[in-house]
Amino acid sequence: MKNAKTVFDRRLSRHYDELKWLYMELYRDEEAFRYFLGMLNQCWKERKKSLRDQDARREADPNWYRRRELLGMMLYADAFAGSLEGVRKNLKYIRECGVNYLHLMPLLDTPKGRSDGGYAVSDFRAVRPDLGTMGDLESLADACRKAGISLCLDFVMNHTSEEHEWAKKARAGETGYRERYFFYNNWKIPMEFEKTVPQVFPTTAPGSFTQLEDGQIVMTSFYPYQWDLNYANPVVFNDMTENLLYLANRGIDVVRLDAIPYIWKQLGTNCRNLPQVHTLARMLRIVCEVVCPGVLLLGEVVMEPSKVAPYFGTPEKPECHMLYNVTTMATTWHTLATGDVSLLRRQMDAVCELPKDFLFLNYLRCHDDIGWGLDYPWLQERFHIFEVAHKKYLNDWFTSRWPGSPARGELYNDDPRLGDARLCGTTASLCGLEAADFEGDPFKLERAVSCDLTLHAWMLSQSGIPVVYSGDEVGRFNDYTYHDDPDKRADSRYLHRGTFQWGLAEYRKDPSTYQGKLFQGLRRLEDIRGAEPCFDAGAEVRTEDSGDSRVLAVSRRAGGRELICLFNFSNQFVWAGVDREGAYTELMYGTKYDSIHAVELWPNGFAWLLRDDGAD
Repeated sequence: MKNAKTVFDRRLSRHYDELKWLYMELYRDEEAFRYFLGMLNQCWKERKKSLRDQDARREADPNWYRRRELLGMMLYADAFAGSLEGVRKNLKYIRECGVNYLHLMPLLDTPKGRSDGGYAVSDFRAVRPDLGTMGDLESLADACRKAGISLCLDFVMNHTSEEHEWAKKARAGETGYRERYFFYNNWKIPMEFEKTVPQVFPTTAPGSFTQLEDGQIVMTSFYPYQWDLNYANPVVFNDMTENLLYLANRGIDVVRLDAIPYIWKQLGTNCRNLPQVHTLARMLRIVCEVVCPGVLLLGEVVMEPSKVAPYFGTPEKPECHMLYNVTTMATTWHTLATGDVSLLRRQMDAVCELPKDFLFLNYLRCHDDIGWGLDYPWLQERFHIFEVAHKKYLNDWFTSRWPGSPARGELYNDDPRLGDARLCGTTASLCGLEAADFEGDPFKLERAVSCDLTLHAWMLSQSGIPVVYSGDEVGRFNDYTYHDDPDKRADSRYLHRGTFQWGLAEYRKDPSTYQGKLFQGLRRLEDIRGAEPCFDAGAEVRTEDSGDSRVLAVSRRAGGRELICLFNFSNQFVWAGVDREGAYTELMYGTKYDSIHAVELWPNGFAWLLRDDGAD
């Protein structure tokens, strides 16, 4: 233990001055800081040898998570295999998908019927009983580590369930627990907050406060049964940090910091992205580097790019290791519905200007809805496209209300008063596969498969870690059975969170089926990406002029190699290309080109073109 303690002390000594300065800047409490350091030391002592060994390997290879071979998948344990043990038994399938980064959606204990999809946590150290135990989670983490899979888990920072032990004690008036939340005896201060704080869910959870049965008022930014934590109280930060490290010590490799922009509240502000949030994020990064340097922090910042990038911190003082590329995701679906790549190219140009150290997690869809957070000032100035009308068009397109649209989706949190709503649906259904299958039209089916693969090729062409939603690899459709479940019918996000259809997966090796075409096509794309240096995170990336507003052109360069990626977002045959001389080979199908000034692209098709003289 003496040598082990020396390792902890060495890591702490590198960060001690900054950590103390940041902590005292917020709390000015020497006793709380001493407790905090002792807690960190104890958590490190409890970290088992296999995790310490992994920490040492990753410390020696700090770019381990930036490699192009990484491929993620997100899933709900119960929907995928019934339980954590079921997931462990099906790791072979996950590896067959090429996955080495597995994001398990919320699985900690929550009250039935008031769980917000798992984000109303009642115990940060217990798994939902129907999924298994904390021991089962640790066994799954061990199995993933042996299989070369990094495991990601959500950590809900902003709030607890009203059924959490702290909340119960606060409601009962026990000393020290009311101060962990935002309690008020009357509406005077809450009404002052309401003047400046935007509502998160104005239709389903209006306001940011809830009055309890006894008349007390508590802050509840998201839902009335989720009580916001008061991070101005050092006890909250200390205990929540310990909860995070408890999960890390179970073998979690990536901790997703849920709703991190919201965690600091200050009267007179919008309670979003305040400077203190970045102080807390920086301290959490230091904590990981001291106690568990093999663990990564993934920030959930579902906001415009100017608000997202600061959560990376700086090269000298980093915060999150990774962030979601949420704006590109939303802009991708906008581009599919409009057939015009102008906004997507603008978005990519903004991403390409960021430092290469900034690592994004890229995806087509996730467990949540698709919100239309687009650059409307630019769209209005450039194309006279107005926000409310355009959101209605997008939602009409993807819910099949627009004539000729093959997409099938449903709205989430529809607010007719504001003309606003968000979108739900699986990738296959939004690409038209569900409608084509229902109609039994083989021509439309081929078009839909092409569209689905092109969107995945686009996701894989971006720098960062690509993440597939479980079921998309075999073209799972929307699950409308949630309408019959009283616990789910009010939340249309369950449309795309349905049970994994193992029957579909049985066709994954049959190229005559759409399941086989999608599965094998996606695996082919992933294999190409893993083998081609142009997909390195450090590659030079920029957009190019394709000569057609329907086609996005992206170049990726690594050393002497150059890859040109073309994506046709229209449902028509298109000739497009870039201003390059020389011969190129299309990597997916092996087609040779003497010139790529004009390449024929299928409707919703793509091409990955590698310059032949750069292939050595």
